[in-house]
Amino acid sequence: MTKRNIGEASSGRRIFDLRMDRSAPDLWPMLEALYGDHPDFDRVCGELREAMRKAWDQRPTDLKELDLRRDLEPDWFLRPDMVGYVFYIDRFAGDLKAVHDKLDYLQDLGVSYVHLMPCLKPRPGDNDGGYSVMDYRAVNPAYGSMADLQKLAKEMRARGMTLCVDLVLNHTAKEHEWAKRAAKGDAVYQDYYLMYDDEALPKAYEETLVEIFPDNAPGSFTYYDDLEKWVWTTFNEHQWDLNWANPQVFLEIAKVMMFLVNKGVNVLRLDAVAFMWKRMGTRSQSEPEVHKILRALRAVTRIVAASALHLEEAIVGPAEMLTYFGRGEHDGREGNLAYHNNLMVQFWGALATRDTSLMTYVLKTHFPEHLTNATYATYIRCHDDIGWAITDEDAAALGFSGFDHRAYLSDFYEGRFPGSFARGALFQENEETGDKRISGTFASLAGLQKGIELGDGTLIQQAVHRMLLGHALIASFGGIPLIYMGDEIALMNDYGYLDVPEHAHDSRWIHRPRMDWDAACAPDGPQRQVLEGTRHILARRRQVPELAGTHPTRVVEVPNRSVFGFQRLAPTGTLLCLFNCSEEWQEVPVDWLRSRGAEAFHDKLSDGPITHDDVTYVMPPFGRVWMT
Repeated sequence: MTKRNIGEASSGRRIFDLRMDRSAPDLWPMLEALYGDHPDFDRVCGELREAMRKAWDQRPTDLKELDLRRDLEPDWFLRPDMVGYVFYIDRFAGDLKAVHDKLDYLQDLGVSYVHLMPCLKPRPGDNDGGYSVMDYRAVNPAYGSMADLQKLAKEMRARGMTLCVDLVLNHTAKEHEWAKRAAKGDAVYQDYYLMYDDEALPKAYEETLVEIFPDNAPGSFTYYDDLEKWVWTTFNEHQWDLNWANPQVFLEIAKVMMFLVNKGVNVLRLDAVAFMWKRMGTRSQSEPEVHKILRALRAVTRIVAASALHLEEAIVGPAEMLTYFGRGEHDGREGNLAYHNNLMVQFWGALATRDTSLMTYVLKTHFPEHLTNATYATYIRCHDDIGWAITDEDAAALGFSGFDHRAYLSDFYEGRFPGSFARGALFQENEETGDKRISGTFASLAGLQKGIELGDGTLIQQAVHRMLLGHALIASFGGIPLIYMGDEIALMNDYGYLDVPEHAHDSRWIHRPRMDWDAACAPDGPQRQVLEGTRHILARRRQVPELAGTHPTRVVEVPNRSVFGFQRLAPTGTLLCLFNCSEEWQEVPVDWLRSRGAEAFHDKLSDGPITHDDVTYVMPPFGRVWMT
């Protein structure tokens, strides 16, 4: 080894040690609190330290350079040039190699963050859309190989794009090697899961658990005759919940995370995190230990791969969701990103009622104006259903029934309510609670499908502007806006899922259509309008520094219930964003606009002047402005 190589190795070890020192308070105290009394605690900590150093030594040079660059620019993911796009590999391009040919399209759209929907090797057949994983270190062979993923990640880095991949933390497929060993009677691997010799404890737990898929996977436990045991299966029979009370599970998952980030994954989307810790007499969701685990896992990747982020998937109520950014002692030390599910739910609610009162109340009351070292992933639609996360307490604060309002929204977006513009599909119904969820693409729920079916040009144009309203909202609210595949070209519901046996029971496949590349190239029509409008919104976002995630978002009460508004409070001045959620012209007093920061009356979204009569500003149907 030359003197230069020796010096580089010594410098590398010093950087690792410094990063270890920086993140030690987020790692070892959390592990001691979780596992300090476990007989394997010391061994696991020793193996974890060794695994982290090994992963650091094996980390490619270009990724270490990226780590350093992002350490020097800690706000890199908070900048307004961050725009996400989410897709299933096979439905978007075919396989990983074919994705290379679509990167130009994504860049032209303005995308800098790409989320590949579940791509790790799933069980064959029904696999919950890829979330029933049998091998964390292999890619779904239908998409390619881990080498293909690594090559794509490198090409994306060269373009300044960030790669996000799903990592399921609550469970594995029952075909995973750990599960297969457990099924053969290996006591070590049985302790990786939650298994019971009789149904006494499962029945006791189920008294307070909430069924996730009551229609096709009722209950939370499955009995296996060959094992003579009950296994905890929160989501599906083929998904076995991991035992996170076992420190070996933490070690195994930490090693998987280090493996993936060293392959070039920049964002780990940690799936189903709310369910990781079980406690008798509770819902076994979002227990305090979950946050200790997530803080410790983030410390591991921060030591080995400082450029990697954690997106924590927890579709829960406002107060509960905020804990995944870290509250109290964990503030700024847990997740970097979390889905703003409530923004999505309230957007659809405002469209259905033409009233933004509840939207304003919820987002103003429950969400802080600023987050520490973190931001939201904002979205209008995703691969999942829409659950109406509207609490009885919030509805009561505005004088109506939460139960009735949730039922109204389900009926409206299923298309059953008189006058509804939507074409959706029911997803699951809990007869005990009355909970009903909805599936459907953005375009179909926004009214485009109905407009085309009826040949009604007015309905079609209203749908187009509902979609652009939504994209302008998520582009400006604060966070990283995520465009779900096909929403930028207004893809509508795909009913072909009913002919696929492993999909037919799951209406969520209705909003997972294959990408229509002909529609993406269409010279005119509503799909071209949505595409060009979305491109414009994202291009303007990049030019508006006030939209950086470092600047607070303050929700304001607009003196017109059909208009939703918020301020982006930048040091250079206030940006006032307004959104008309109705198909009618709406008035806003000019004096009120001035009092909220609108001095120049320039719209940074259209990059043009805003006209008014000195008394009233009139917003067009589904109008959207970013006003200075």
